[in-house]
Amino acid sequence: MASLLSRLAPLVITLRGSKRMFSSATRTLDRVARLQRKPASFEPPASLAATRREVDGWPVYDVGSGERHVVYLHGGCYVFEIDPIHWALVGKLANEAGVHVVVPIMPLAPTGTAEAVVAQVASLVASIVASAGASNVSIVGDSSGGGMALAVVMALRDLEVPPLRATVLISPWLDVSGTDPRLAEIAPRDPWLAVPGTHAAGALYRGSLGEADWRVSPLYGSLEDLGPITMFSGTRDILNADAHRLLPLALEAGLVVDFHEGDGMVHNYPILPMPEGDAARAVIVAAVR
Repeated sequence: MASLLSRLAPLVITLRGSKRMFSSATRTLDRVARLQRKPASFEPPASLAATRREVDGWPVYDVGSGERHVVYLHGGCYVFEIDPIHWALVGKLANEAGVHVVVPIMPLAPTGTAEAVVAQVASLVASIVASAGASNVSIVGDSSGGGMALAVVMALRDLEVPPLRATVLISPWLDVSGTDPRLAEIAPRDPWLAVPGTHAAGALYRGSLGEADWRVSPLYGSLEDLGPITMFSGTRDILNADAHRLLPLALEAGLVVDFHEGDGMVHNYPILPMPEGDAARAVIVAAVR
């Protein structure tokens, strides 16, 4: 039976107004424009004791320590900054898994676009692999960060970097085109996301690349030789359509996917403060520990 907190989550998310903002491309783009004029902070809370460094012009934060490394890519439709709930996940990974979490602060679209961002994140991960070994490095991404994570492991494979210890995709956005017929079926039950706004945000991120370019929509890329993937998706999330499209493609490519589907769960439920989120995070910790 679903927990009380998970049953309340759709109401809380609806009251925040996210669905209304994503239901209109104009409202989403207006929000992006306002944030460009007055950017949101990306600073982690002091309680994380994070250290900051610069890597190729990007701020990169290090949280925790350990032989294992996790590169975390935050969600936000590629246009919204990392926020406290993302930092809370970073803290839980560092503390509960005993790992060194590396958090790059990627430039947001339209300043940061897929062609450059995916390549630079792949370069960062490759440098960690070179020093720590692929078996000690994992990548975790939620929502748009999940899509980016899958694109990055594709780029690493093409650079002949060995498969990582784990790739964890949390409610991943794997196709920015917004053309899957199941989106219209799921949308009325999703209290958070809608196609018009997410499609507009995806267009800013893809820049000059086509919607079917693997760096933007990794569902269209080769899944060969990527290493093990752990994936989470809720049935009240329009991105559940992407998750289900990935599964047969992964099977065809001989890719092992440990898929966890939350019945009645909303977008990004594994990072939300609810019992179902706690259970999902335990799986994530086990995958990267």
